[in-house]
Amino acid sequence: MSEPAARTPTEGNDATGDAFESARTATYAVLAACWRDPTERLVEVANDGELSALFGPLESLELHALRSEYARLFIGPAGPPCPPYESVYRDKKSDDEFGEVLGPATAAVERWYQAFGVEHRPEQRDLPDHVATELEFCAYLAEHGRDDRLDQFRDEHLTRWVGDLCDRVEAETRSPFYAALARTTREVVAD
Repeated sequence: MSEPAARTPTEGNDATGDAFESARTATYAVLAACWRDPTERLVEVANDGELSALFGPLESLELHALRSEYARLFIGPAGPPCPPYESVYRDKKSDDEFGEVLGPATAAVERWYQAFGVEHRPEQRDLPDHVATELEFCAYLAEHGRDDRLDQFRDEHLTRWVGDLCDRVEAETRSPFYAALARTTREVVAD
């Protein structure tokens, strides 16, 4: 996501408020990165213990195994068991099957991005309603001191479907990393 040039100043300027804003921004940004296709950097950071404050202790990760589990959970050869898109959870016609991608929920998310001048990066292959993209937008709102709008976006979007995604991930995953990611994401979004 690209940012507008100007930053909206936050009300007040005390160190505690700034630290909280920074922590909230970092939390959303880290979660977003973890929901993307795994990278060597993610494995390095996790294996160095840098994610333990957020996830608790993690077993050592191996890039190939993490990428295989990512593909199995979120891409899948015959449709993934855990699609990471808001539209498939919010726009479904029945409880027994997923909705289609790029549905009305996707359009609603895109309107939020447009209202803040945030554009989907061309190099980002994921759809606008991918969980990582929505979490990146939360980080953007937190960074710019827009807590009121962050809470509204979270309530209108993430809280309405991320719990279902996280339940599916916890039920399907063979990886302690993805189980921890699902638990932590659920907790952060519910806060």
